[in-house]
Amino acid sequence: MELAPQKSSRHFKWPKKSLASLDALAAGKLLTAAADIALVIDAKGIIRDISLGSDELSREGPEDWLGKAWVDTVTVESRGKIEDILREAGGKAAPRWRQVNHPSPRGPDLPMRYSAVQVQADGRIVAVGRDLRAMAAMQQRLFDAQQSLEREYARLNHGETRYRLLFQISTEAVLVVDAATAKLVEINPAADRLLSKRFKRTLGRAVTDFFDPASATAVQAVLDAVRFAGKADEISVRLLDVPAEHILAASLFRQENSSHVLVRLSSAAPGGHGAVVPRAKSTLLKVVEQLPDGFVVTDAAGHILTANTRFLDLAELATEDQARSRSLDQFIGETGVDFTVLAANLREHGSVRNFATRMTGENGASEDVEITAVAALDGEQPCLGFTIRTLSRRVSKSSGSGASPMTRSVEQLTELVGRVSLKDLVRESTDIIERLCIEAALELTNDNRASAADMLGLSRQSLYVKLRRYGLGELEGDA
Repeated sequence: MELAPQKSSRHFKWPKKSLASLDALAAGKLLTAAADIALVIDAKGIIRDISLGSDELSREGPEDWLGKAWVDTVTVESRGKIEDILREAGGKAAPRWRQVNHPSPRGPDLPMRYSAVQVQADGRIVAVGRDLRAMAAMQQRLFDAQQSLEREYARLNHGETRYRLLFQISTEAVLVVDAATAKLVEINPAADRLLSKRFKRTLGRAVTDFFDPASATAVQAVLDAVRFAGKADEISVRLLDVPAEHILAASLFRQENSSHVLVRLSSAAPGGHGAVVPRAKSTLLKVVEQLPDGFVVTDAAGHILTANTRFLDLAELATEDQARSRSLDQFIGETGVDFTVLAANLREHGSVRNFATRMTGENGASEDVEITAVAALDGEQPCLGFTIRTLSRRVSKSSGSGASPMTRSVEQLTELVGRVSLKDLVRESTDIIERLCIEAALELTNDNRASAADMLGLSRQSLYVKLRRYGLGELEGDA
């Protein structure tokens, strides 16, 4: 006779037929394979047997639960859930899954998800559980990622707010131009007041429409140069119906998948914003850029703001961007020594002339240089200016070529630093100075020993002793 099928689609249709030959051993294997953990619990709620689906789970110590009440193996807040599972296991309603936590000897609690069913008339229950640690870890990563996104969004939102505030309150006219079409995308209130005198609708119109014909051509050339080269020189322009000249500066930036040009218009009239810098850049700075000597401007702390081509050659740098924001101390003399002395004198005296040191490039090449510097600390941006001249190009006044004897002597003394004691260095330097003074006196008196002795405040005999000591001149025939 055919067995009646089960009514619920959630269960096997013919369990007595399809699973009739399933013995206890096979059922145990099935539970072990299907669940991360399986518990056999008696009518009193005591764990009588346990099966684990992985070695990783066994490290949490579930074998110690044998003989204990199931409710005693979970944390305090999970005890009520265990009682509900045991109560519902013998009912007619479908068992529900409940998440509980077991204390773990290895640290964090062990999260498990259980469902239980009564399998025998004596009240014996089988509870199957799933390990939720992987899910918990995934949820934690998701939470961390969400928090990171929230922080990043807040940071971007604050940056956008600051940008908008500066954009709106700036007294300088600022225009955002689409690099491909040269049309206005956005303008600030200062630019709107300046441009709306001729046109009521400004956004979406070509930026060249706001300039007189002669300036419009120059503006288009600047936009083309910025688009392809990334930068362009500032130019003087005239707006339609605005008699005063303005200085136009442009820079390129990318937003999403398109390029835009930030255009700034500042008054070129005396006292107008930005008048000094464009004028200087078009005249003095262009001359400075072509100087055969290195020229560099730093902030008060010595970080490079701008430098000419010759300085970049000495520093062995390809572009000004590579030098910008780096400390001049990295290239001048001994790090932390020469530049510190130079900066201290600048702050005290305002200027320094002919400061001898060495400049070392990025790749290790070094040259003897002479630095003349000035401090401009009273402006809006305190800065220091340095002119760097290589000494190798100078010609010795005495010999016509090569280094002077004093230069060679100083170099020789410098090489002895660290090799001999300071006492010996001082004695050696005293001898060098004495010899140089005698040579200078003989040169000034055309080798007249008597006059040289009077000039030096020595007796003739003392002078002869020193001449023999240093091997200077021929003494035969001298009275």
